[in-house]
Amino acid sequence: MNSNYIRELVIDWSKIDEQSYLRDIEALRGQTKIEIKKPVTFFVGENGSGKSTLLEAIAIKYGFNPEGGSKNYSFATYDSHSELFNALRIGKGVRHAKWGYFLRAESFYNVATKEMEYADILHPSEKYHEKSHGEGFLALAQKQFKPNGFYLLDEPEAALSPQRQLTLLALVNQSVMQGSQFIIVSHSPILLGYPDAQILAFDDGKVHNCKYEETNSFRIMELFINNREQVLNKLLD
Repeated sequence: MNSNYIRELVIDWSKIDEQSYLRDIEALRGQTKIEIKKPVTFFVGENGSGKSTLLEAIAIKYGFNPEGGSKNYSFATYDSHSELFNALRIGKGVRHAKWGYFLRAESFYNVATKEMEYADILHPSEKYHEKSHGEGFLALAQKQFKPNGFYLLDEPEAALSPQRQLTLLALVNQSVMQGSQFIIVSHSPILLGYPDAQILAFDDGKVHNCKYEETNSFRIMELFINNREQVLNKLLD
């Protein structure tokens, strides 16, 4: 039984302008329905394949700030989100999340700044700016990942060392065991290794399910580790 908070995504293309660049994103073009089957779902694919565009649309439709944060965050440093959220319908499950957070590595600085501005005596700042990027990012995850929550993560590995990515995996698993759901955009072969996750690939012109070993992230990393000298000789010749 699918007990996810978010069970499916439906796109109504009649609500998207005929001249919109969204129609040029091959994986999304013509895509009308995407099923979310697992508590942890990954979006994978090359840069520009539509992963973060869809994740951002989900976040906005769900009520999150486009640049990140909880539903209580409301700010904008640069208005760059697409119109996809206007055409997106989220099919929700019977359970309702008690908490949620949209965490983007690229806009973490802005979220950390707003966290300081929102702080008061009852809600003191965690002072993420006083930590390194990776330490602050992980500290925020530790603070915000709570039971029965819905979380969207956009390329979290950009802020984390391999060791810290393993720490993040443990945090995700702990939260999932407490009834949470995650949708994560990632290129990391470490994060993608989460057991029994659903992996949706945005390559080959469509959004489709794939196995961990079929992802480009795994294949390229495996090739490089097992054949480092040959790969480098060919690449740098």
